[in-house]
Amino acid sequence: MAKSVLDWIALVLVIIGGLNWGLVGAFNIDLVQLVLGSVSWLATTVYILVGLAALYTLYFAISKN
Repeated sequence: MAKSVLDWIALVLVIIGGLNWGLVGAFNIDLVQLVLGSVSWLATTVYILVGLAALYTLYFAISKN
């Protein structure tokens, strides 16, 4: 099945989130905060988008398509 643009965006965001949590767990480095620094509202937006992407990916994984 071909993936839509939304599928690819969600996949990239989930990978970014997973890598970020891996870095936090292994080295106590929050890559999102490191890159976005003092722009806390933008970091919060990234975290929300990663969470929504995870929910979308979960839906995609369990759908019957």
